[in-house]
Parts: sequence; C-alpha cells; structure tokens
Amino acid sequence: MTSPSQATVVEKAAPATEGEAPAGLAPRQLMWRRFRRDRTGVVSACVVLFFFVIALLAPLIATLYGKDPYSTYGLDRPELLDPLTGYPMKPNGGIDGEFWFGIEPKLGRDVLMQLVYGIRTSLLIGLAATVLSTVTGIVIGVVAGYMGGRTDYFLGRLIDLLLSFPQQLFFVAFMPVVTALFVSPQKETPTYFRVTALVVVLWLLGWMQLARLLRGQVLSLREREFVEAAKVTGASPWRIVRKELLPNLGTPILVQATLMLPNFVTTEAALSFLGVGVVEPTPDWGRMFAKGANFYEGDITYMFFPGIAMVVFVVAFNLLGDSVRDAMDPKTTR
Repeated sequence: MTSPSQATVVEKAAPATEGEAPAGLAPRQLMWRRFRRDRTGVVSACVVLFFFVIALLAPLIATLYGKDPYSTYGLDRPELLDPLTGYPMKPNGGIDGEFWFGIEPKLGRDVLMQLVYGIRTSLLIGLAATVLSTVTGIVIGVVAGYMGGRTDYFLGRLIDLLLSFPQQLFFVAFMPVVTALFVSPQKETPTYFRVTALVVVLWLLGWMQLARLLRGQVLSLREREFVEAAKVTGASPWRIVRKELLPNLGTPILVQATLMLPNFVTTEAALSFLGVGVVEPTPDWGRMFAKGANFYEGDITYMFFPGIAMVVFVVAFNLLGDSVRDAMDPKTTR
C-alpha cells in the first residue's frame, strides 16, 4: 500500500512517453520537434537544400572549376573527340581529372557545368511558377470558400473548366502559339521570353488543385465558432481571413507547395525535351535528356548524371512533402 506522498513521487519520476509533447511549447516548436525526429524528412531536406545551393552558386562553381557550360572544348581540342563518330575519345564519356562528369558528344561541352546550370534554369522556372500558383490558389480558394454564393459558383466553374484541359498537350500546343504572337518568325526567340512564357503557362494551369483544396477547407472553417465569434465582434472580412482562416490553412498550403515544385520542374524538363521549352544554347535539364536520347547508343554516360540528379531531386522533394505534412499534423507522434 503506497502512501499519497509516495504516489506523488512516482508520478513525478515517471518519464513522458515518446508521443507526448512537452507542455508550454508553441505549435511551431512542436512541428519542428516532430520534423527533427523524422530522419527521412531531415535527409530529404538536406538533399533539397543541396540542389538549391548548387543552383544559387552555379557561377561560383564555374569559376572554381575553371569551365563554363557554353565552351565547345571538343571542337577547340580535336584530341578530345573521335573525328569519325564525335564521341569522347576517353572511356566513360571522357571522365577524367579535367572533366569530372565527362564531355558532351559532338560539341565537347563540359557535362558538369551543363548539369549545374541546367539545375539552375529548371529550379528558377519551377520556383517562380510555384510561387505564382500558390498565391493565386490561396486568393481564389479563400475568396470562393468565404464569399460563397455566386462568387463561389463562378470561381468553382472556372476551376472545373481549367482542370478539364489536358495539361501536357496544352503546354505543347500553347508554347509555339505564344511565341508566334509576340516574336516575328524572322527573329530568334530570346531566352528571357521563352523562360517567361514557360512560367506563365505553368502558372495558368497550376493553381487549380490548391484553390479547390482551400475552398473546401474554408467552407468548413467559416462555420466554426471562432469565425462566428469574430463576425459578432465586428471584425472585417479581411481581418477574419488574415487572423482566423489563413493560420488554419498553413498545412495544406505548405504540403501542396512542396508537391507543386517538383511537378513544375519535371514539366519544364519535359517541355524542353520536346523542343518547346528552353532551347540551345541555354543549359537545361530537359534539353540534356533530349540530347542524351540521341547519344545513348554510343555514350550512355551523358544521360546518366542528369537522370540520376532528376530522380534524386523528385524523390527527395516528395519525401520532404510527406514529412512536412506529418510534422504539421498534431495527431502524428514520432
């Protein structure tokens, strides 16, 4: 038979279970605590951060490495390429101490620099389209869900209409049309225009999933007690949205954004692969795949590095999105 004092001592000495959260921690602190315990999420975040650092520091890497993605080393130095086939003279695509990832067949450009600057181009386009699509999805989704009535009906039908488009076919067909409308056929399309057109096209058909998701969330939240209490106190619709609704939409917004970015990157690469995205001489992930498809029989190495990099990036970003979703879910215990 234990006394009350002994029971108190036992209760104080009992450690907290693994799933219990310490008292007094803010929701953000709890989310960060859960995320740090997820080894898969931490490793994925490090991989994603590595790709962004590589893209950001591409000019510095080129300076330290001593090469750039545009110089045709194979044409300037005939001993690097076979004069009959155009493939690298050295085995494994010309990999050696001078060219770490080898050289490109036919032209002899450095593969490492092509890949680094290709990552930079694809991430720039994907990130810009993700930001624009996320902002648009938040605005339209929240407005449709909160306003309701005719506004919700009109925006809902607009979302349904845009979702009915076959996106891949629309991208392929729309890019040449945009180019023809703004650039004379006698002139070469500037790179900045192609990049801008890619971002706009990805943005126009990339926000609907998030908008539909947030619309459903807001329709549920606007009937909750804390929203009704804010209305009773005379709070303006903007204040209700900013103070009451948006803080409760952080999880779907963040998770959807982490899924958008790799999707946009792969879509941009696919468009460049098909010849309607970024073209020569701008380095691009998709263009490397397109050229590698012509060389794989004689030099599989050229496609190896961009292929591995793309797979690692997409898998890491998807795993990161899952980990962020789990960390932001208060019911998840890690």
